[in-house]
Amino acid sequence: MRIPASYPMALLAALLALVPVYILITLASDATAVFDSHNLKILGNTLSLMVLTVLGSILIGVPLAFISAYVQLPFKKLWLVLFAAPLAIPSYIGAFTLYAAFGPGGEINQLLGFETPAMYGLPGAAIVMTLYTFPFVMLTTRSSLLSLDASMVNAARTLGMSMSMSVFKVILPRVVNGIAAGSLLVALYTLSDFGTPAMMRLDTFTRVIYVEYNAFGLSRAAMLSLQLMVIVGFLLFIESQIKTTSERHGRALMLFPTNAQKLAMLVTFLPVLLLAICLPLAIFTLWLARDGIADFDFSIAWNSAYASGIAAIAAVVVAVPVAHAALSGKVGRFMERVTYFGFGIPGIVMGTALVYGGLQLPLLYQTLALLVIAYVLRFLPLAVGSVRTSTEHLDSSLIKSARVLGASPREAFMRITLPLTLRGIIAGAALVFLESMRELEATLLLGPTGFETLSTYLWRVYEAGYFGRAAIPGLLLVVISACGLAIMLSGEKRSQLEH
Repeated sequence: MRIPASYPMALLAALLALVPVYILITLASDATAVFDSHNLKILGNTLSLMVLTVLGSILIGVPLAFISAYVQLPFKKLWLVLFAAPLAIPSYIGAFTLYAAFGPGGEINQLLGFETPAMYGLPGAAIVMTLYTFPFVMLTTRSSLLSLDASMVNAARTLGMSMSMSVFKVILPRVVNGIAAGSLLVALYTLSDFGTPAMMRLDTFTRVIYVEYNAFGLSRAAMLSLQLMVIVGFLLFIESQIKTTSERHGRALMLFPTNAQKLAMLVTFLPVLLLAICLPLAIFTLWLARDGIADFDFSIAWNSAYASGIAAIAAVVVAVPVAHAALSGKVGRFMERVTYFGFGIPGIVMGTALVYGGLQLPLLYQTLALLVIAYVLRFLPLAVGSVRTSTEHLDSSLIKSARVLGASPREAFMRITLPLTLRGIIAGAALVFLESMRELEATLLLGPTGFETLSTYLWRVYEAGYFGRAAIPGLLLVVISACGLAIMLSGEKRSQLEH
């Protein structure tokens, strides 16, 4: 049997994706204890934050999904973009600005003269995480709502059921899978996030792993990383068991609210948008007006773009054969799935593993190459997914015709496959570039000495207390993240947004 030419490269990518796990297992074997009383506290904090964030995201995300799917409002698409906009802001930026804005001596206190409750600990972390993750629930639930046929609701209303009862008895039971899928995304994001619990001074797995790393406790950090990965793996298993069901599409439900109902919706959800979007932008703008841009070294922005650009190019070079292998057979599909493993590994865990790997290979330790490898391992699935989607829609008869006319496989790829899938390749590279630009955890651990990026500079400014210097990197990261969100929303979800 002839082995597809894409398999060797796909196999290499799959094996590299498993290297961090092997390193962590090796490193953790030297740990003195597997689980102690302090682990119990960390586990409690981590799970409490996850549960509170999931509950908060459901409470906000499900009603907003209902409104954006069914309620006829002026500027409907604009409201949908605004509801999804918190995804464009990394949660650590939200944590930074909310921490600086609230509490005695905070920016709100200084500007308006009254004190607000301080934002830290478990309540503060849960509020911040909820503000920046509820769009996951909103988007998945909205997708399920739009697949429903309104005829069952109309029948229930005809039989005398009120609209509110129809929502609870007819609509919500049919979108449970959508809510669960979004909730799992929220849970995974919460488990892997480092910046928010660290800034809110909450000891979760990610924060303690970073503390252990700085205290040269690599074995202990590796053991904690493996424990965190077990939880992540369990959630990924649950996610794989959720089967999304779709009904035959029919006429979507349409609701026309009164002016009083529109006002009630605005009053209910406007604070969410103000806290998640307006407050961070206002705080950064205030700091920019107060401190100016003189102290910011723009070579930091270049460092971010340079490292991310290399990572994007390397990712698509690897992604093309992996995507083609996935379309060539079951073995290729399995190897592609293995490369997704890196995306499920939290950045702080990936960084811990590669630090140890770098120590064993001095040529790589504290080099830009090791940082780029971390970016590629973490974000390769973004490029693979984009390339595979564009390749799936390629008419295979074009390639067969070229081969019949005498073109070699390489010539057919260069003259037909590559030009027709170039859009997907560029989109994949753009996603990897943008995600690498805002990555914090692995960059903190793996960045070469003296090599600052926008995200690590923001972290150093937070640690040093020079908040005013965060204005430029903060605003740049928000703009970069908004570009990433725009690419994602204009891709596979375009058809849904047009409803």
